Amino acid sequence: MSAIGKVHSFQSMGAVDGPGLRCVVFMQGCPLRCVYCHNPDTHSFEGGEEYTPEEMLQKILRFKSYIKNGGVTVSGGEPLMQAQFVKELFALLKENGIHTALDTAGIGDLTEAKELLEVTDLVLLDIKFLDTDSYQKHCGGDFEQVLRFLKLAEEMEVPLWIRQVIVPELNDGEENITALLELLKNCKNIKKIELLPFRKLCLPKYENMGIPFPLADTPEMPQAEIDKLYELIPEKLK
Repeated sequence: MSAIGKVHSFQSMGAVDGPGLRCVVFMQGCPLRCVYCHNPDTHSFEGGEEYTPEEMLQKILRFKSYIKNGGVTVSGGEPLMQAQFVKELFALLKENGIHTALDTAGIGDLTEAKELLEVTDLVLLDIKFLDTDSYQKHCGGDFEQVLRFLKLAEEMEVPLWIRQVIVPELNDGEENITALLELLKNCKNIKKIELLPFRKLCLPKYENMGIPFPLADTPEMPQAEIDKLYELIPEKLK
């Protein structure tokens, strides 16, 4: 019997979540509460529209001619919370010659994650913060679990893009990039590092939901400062 997935939303033509034009499936539900989260409406494990992998495949195949040089990215929420559904969907996509990418924080059961990675062509790992205390304070999660997922992806030789949102006064110093490069220095599967500037486009979502945005008073991250930080990253990883 096929797994049932709770899907928050579907984007038919995404250009920022992996290589090429892609369909992006946003799963419902996330155990983290990152202070800069842009999708608070995906937090709850209730809600979302239910799909079988086969139903989602048929929705995606309508766009196959557009994504032939891109693929499909499953994001969230946290897709590892619905790993069985994503695994079955990715298996179907690969049968149809479609590239698969997993956009994750690495928070989930490693046994299920291992099975999912077997049918994953690319992982986009949102690494967020780089030590236990900061990760717990600003995300409400276990950084050691992220490191275990990172190690698993390396052992399975799944190509990896590292992503980090850069927030003024939280992780915008050169020492953060130095620490990130130190963490990744022995990982042979890292293909790219993306530094994403903190933005506040999500404010209306928080207002509509009646919940405070933790970083409402934090200024957005200037692109010029991001460009300076990129100078610290090896050319082969940009």
